[in-house]
Amino acid sequence: MGSVPEESVAAATVAAETVFRSKLPDIEINNEQTLQSYCFAKMSEVASRPCIIDGQTGASYTYTEVESLTRRAAAGLRRMGVCKGDVVMNLLRNCPEFAFSFLGAARLGAATTTANPFYTPHEIHRQAEAAGAKVIVTEACAVEKVLEFAAGRGVPVVTVDGKRDGCVDFAELIAGEALPEAEEAGILPDDVVALPYSSGTTGLPKGVMLTHRSLVTSVAQLVDGPNPNVCFNKDDALLCLLPLFHIYSLHTVLLAGLRVGAAIVIMRKFDVGALVDLVRAHRITIAPFVPPIVVEIAKSDRVTAHDLASIRMVLSGAAPMGKDLQDAFMAKIPNAVLGQGYGMTEAGPVLAMCLAFAKEPFKVKSGSCGTVVRNAELKVVDPDTGASLGRNQPGEICVRGKQIMIGYLNDPESTKNTIDKDGWLHTGDIGLVDDDDEIFIVDRLKEIIKYKGFQVAPAELEALLLTNPEVKDAAVVGVKDDLCGEVPVAFIKRIEGSEITENEIKQFVSKEVVFYKRINKVYFTDSIPKNPSGKILRKDLRARLAAGIPEVAAPRS
Repeated sequence: MGSVPEESVAAATVAAETVFRSKLPDIEINNEQTLQSYCFAKMSEVASRPCIIDGQTGASYTYTEVESLTRRAAAGLRRMGVCKGDVVMNLLRNCPEFAFSFLGAARLGAATTTANPFYTPHEIHRQAEAAGAKVIVTEACAVEKVLEFAAGRGVPVVTVDGKRDGCVDFAELIAGEALPEAEEAGILPDDVVALPYSSGTTGLPKGVMLTHRSLVTSVAQLVDGPNPNVCFNKDDALLCLLPLFHIYSLHTVLLAGLRVGAAIVIMRKFDVGALVDLVRAHRITIAPFVPPIVVEIAKSDRVTAHDLASIRMVLSGAAPMGKDLQDAFMAKIPNAVLGQGYGMTEAGPVLAMCLAFAKEPFKVKSGSCGTVVRNAELKVVDPDTGASLGRNQPGEICVRGKQIMIGYLNDPESTKNTIDKDGWLHTGDIGLVDDDDEIFIVDRLKEIIKYKGFQVAPAELEALLLTNPEVKDAAVVGVKDDLCGEVPVAFIKRIEGSEITENEIKQFVSKEVVFYKRINKVYFTDSIPKNPSGKILRKDLRARLAAGIPEVAAPRS
């Protein structure tokens, strides 16, 4: 055979995929075990140590007690008819019972779908029905939202804060014998254990199927091995302030905390004064936050460096944090290492983490969200052609590994559009990898709006707006907001002759959605820009906003 021309070799090199990996070496991960076995694997070392502390009541549970309570919760759920493959809905704020129920369901081979108890009945019913919830575990503030729905479908409702008419008290659920360990046999690594809902890159919220293998792998990528990405240990006290119904807190606080044997201090609601009191009372050492909380702490005159002196590590995720905010915040926590992580629910959830948290830390740049986690691969692709890009070239971030979801529940089309045939999960985020393997997120392809880290799906709000008889067409986009990150605004085309006002539109939406999905501003327009297939051209609407000319039809008073 003849020799290959040099130019052909060069072209093949350019065409080859550029795959990025962690600066840390891969580790051995036993992801054939169940999530509960993995989380309690260090029981012999931590059995008598505090595991979960309720910051509101002061109640404290040791690792032995928590392990037993999860087994008793499993037995109680089984008495209510929960079997392998079923789904339990946790409609709860942060509380110890969240952990008992979640891990109890896991012991049965069941999954837990998590939801915000401050959702409206409409939002709760839609998720409970889509997930096929067999039991709903909730609290007083949400009971009335679910009773009629549950009664109509024969779904038992369990309350964690006392007996309610038509409900089972959680104390009764855990009053019986514990589920024997032998009865956990038959749970497979690829069985779904968590079913959070996410809008992914586009569309309505969808059930993200995370398996035992997914979550074991993802937690291990952070905290296991000789040089972990995140150095938690059994002497740490983790603040559990972020909501456990959000994958960030469920994964990085509860599951990671259990794995390392740390004390997990639960806080139900953010308040600066209460935060300081808990940090001082329990000598909190690890504080996972999101940027809006960082803003409050940085600006508060009530918080001093002395108040937060015990904190040695701050994790920040769910939304980007700018350098000015980071510097102001660090002045309040001078003894802490601070860095940003990057993830999405579908990715298990963590894609990247700042190696400032590693046992042998690396210096990281401001604005970086670190390098891809161990035992995973990351690439950057041209969003138009799908071609692999090299360093310092912005494109869509894609990730591959055993930590990612297995797909969306009952939605093969959305699954296919998110995970390609080679197993790469397409995030919808635009970013680049620099010469030091650090990842920077610079833009977003996906339509999702991030309000203080919470997801707001434009399609969900648009579908709701179109149910108003005076709305002919609607589109929703996010606009930047200094405090919230982004807020949703709506473009509305009214039916002919309608006099509906901005305030009436806002009130119509507010009655049906949780607070962070409420419309911040309404613009009335003669048309909604769409492509030939009918897809809304949100970039055109954002361009109108950027140009200061969002309205093409004068709003009626």
